[in-house]
Amino acid sequence: KMKVSLIITTYNSPKFLELVLKSITFQTVLPDEVIIADDGSKREIVEINLKNLRKFKLNYKYVWQEDKGFRAALIRNKAILISRGDYIIGIDGDMILHPKFIEDHIKRAKPNRYIQGKRVLLTKEKTHEVLKTKKIKFSFWERGLINRKNAIHSNFLSKIFSKSNLNLKGVKACNFSMFKKDILKINGFNNNFVGWGREDSEFVARFLNNGG
Repeated sequence: KMKVSLIITTYNSPKFLELVLKSITFQTVLPDEVIIADDGSKREIVEINLKNLRKFKLNYKYVWQEDKGFRAALIRNKAILISRGDYIIGIDGDMILHPKFIEDHIKRAKPNRYIQGKRVLLTKEKTHEVLKTKKIKFSFWERGLINRKNAIHSNFLSKIFSKSNLNLKGVKACNFSMFKKDILKINGFNNNFVGWGREDSEFVARFLNNGG
């Protein structure tokens, strides 16, 4: 059985992360481990995150680095290095997962493939509502969904609209997956990226140039 490591990047956002962790417990296929990649949250925030991890009884690891600005590349690499999974799924710490999120990534996993998924965005008002009610299940028809079409879960439509390409436009690491061995082949993300911007595109560019 292929072991899966779910890596979640976070920074001083315990309320968002709590909902993400809650959504993991409803997965049809659970990850073998959850790794929190913390890019410098305050000590009190780390304690809240650890408390929630224990509350949801997840098999977890926690990696933290000092706050020296946005260093997503470095903290992802640290999480990847301590992972025990054959397959890595990476998400941002504000992404509430569909119940079949892990299952869908696993079904589409292939060696030498980088998978990128999309996400549904919420309005500011809807975000406040979700944080207050701690609701993690959403209807396609409810108000507050910005890019509503991404809320459709359909294997049939996925086969139609999913495509393989070599285009770097729109590359994001907020929802991606690939085999760990393929990540290690290109030495992971580039630690020289400090501050927001395009460490994910550069990562995929090196992957494609390596024959991905």
